[in-house]
Amino acid sequence: MTNINFQSEFQKIFTDLRKEMYEKYDRHVSLQDLFSDRWETAKFYNFGEGTSCYNNVLIIGDVKVGKNTWIGPNVILDGSGGLEVGDHCSISAGVQIYSHDTVQQSLSLGEDSAQKMKTSIGNGVYIGPNSIIEKGVSIGDQSVIGAMSFVNTNISKGKKFYGIPAKEFKNP
Repeated sequence: MTNINFQSEFQKIFTDLRKEMYEKYDRHVSLQDLFSDRWETAKFYNFGEGTSCYNNVLIIGDVKVGKNTWIGPNVILDGSGGLEVGDHCSISAGVQIYSHDTVQQSLSLGEDSAQKMKTSIGNGVYIGPNSIIEKGVSIGDQSVIGAMSFVNTNISKGKKFYGIPAKEFKNP
């Protein structure tokens, strides 16, 4: 097959897949997500039944995810120190969940190692777009983290936190 034939065939496949995605889900996704299946990706990583995970998610270390959880595009799941995510969670686009940092390693000019702590997300948790969860944080069941929040403290069940750093939102 010549290079021109390959490009032509690839373009046709890409166009067909893009059209199918738009017609079926009313969305455009990256090229890699056109060629992969979100549920198969989650299954490959032994995530729970019914969980979907975009192909462009960065998954590091020991990450456990429960059933029926949606993991959006451009997410970082850092399980270097252990990461557990429960059932029925929504992890929005651009979320970063960490279980390690290299602050002391950098400040000590490499004499200290990376700091690692288990991070856990309960069942039924919603994490808004572009939020960051710091290492060692535990978020209780049925909690909400607002968009673009930085969470550096544990959150109890059923709480709503927003902002930088995230603070509890209380209805008036």
